[in-house]
Amino acid sequence: MARDLPPMDPELSAVLEEIPDEFLLANVVDFDDLPATRERMTELLEAMLAEVPDRPGVESEDVAVPGPTDDRDLPLRAYRPVDADGDGPLPCLYWIHGGGMVLGDLDRDDPTCERIVDEVGCVVVSVDYRLAPEHPYPAPVDDCYAGLEWVAANAADLGVDASRVAIGGQSAGGGLSAAVALRARDENGPELCHQHLIYPMLDDRNVSESSEQVTDIGIWDRGMNVRAWEAYLGESSGADDLPPYAAPGRVGDLSELPPTYLDVGTHDVFRDETSTYAERLLGGGVETEFHLWPGAYHAYETFAPEARLSRETWDARVNALDRAFGEE
Repeated sequence: MARDLPPMDPELSAVLEEIPDEFLLANVVDFDDLPATRERMTELLEAMLAEVPDRPGVESEDVAVPGPTDDRDLPLRAYRPVDADGDGPLPCLYWIHGGGMVLGDLDRDDPTCERIVDEVGCVVVSVDYRLAPEHPYPAPVDDCYAGLEWVAANAADLGVDASRVAIGGQSAGGGLSAAVALRARDENGPELCHQHLIYPMLDDRNVSESSEQVTDIGIWDRGMNVRAWEAYLGESSGADDLPPYAAPGRVGDLSELPPTYLDVGTHDVFRDETSTYAERLLGGGVETEFHLWPGAYHAYETFAPEARLSRETWDARVNALDRAFGEE
């Protein structure tokens, strides 16, 4: 039987209690009707984005590039500082949005991508991968890998320094980032200078202590996570053997990966799989920075951006990217 969690951070707890029921993921996401859920998420996102201040120093452009299949181009969105033309090639963060493998699109992560550009001074390229269950594994990994290959091959046109390309994402995007980094290592693909894994979705087995503890917070908990993995992997979810890159937390060899930043909250269902992944990266000789934020639930910095812990979290992430890109 799982032990009780300690108290949440008071600021984060207060914000969670004030979130209207219609904004809680547990009341929004219906795995039996994901198309309708995606429509509701779009409506909620529009309402949330109306409260986000503009960042006039950032510009973006949508491009469609060849995908892994002939029947669909792959949508990307490239963000860059408005006044960066005279600064020479910039570092680049290749970004993968979250959403449990079943939700999300380019618009969802506009604020995050724009903030990274603004505060780090880099290019960000975000990928709009296909979603499960309509497109289960390996389609999302294939899409994300194809986008990374395109960025690496077109670095000069993007104004990007090809030697300073990182990969990152939140939640499912963090898990997909880990999978793509592993595939790039194994296939001698694009060389990455850093991976940036924000409370990543790594392990389909749902057997950790935190998976048993985080069951009724209303954000992303055990029940939702089990259904999401089933949508992504089908009958293979939780099986003894999985194909490569389906669940990075199950991969045996984590050596020769790029320097890695990871963070997660103590009240996040992904807490234990993230901390385990960090330990295994260190065991594989990978330069690793790991933050376990006390009293924080999944996506806390989105729901409570002004909280002290959220501000500390963003500072740590920006500092990690600055170091990865060699910025002072």
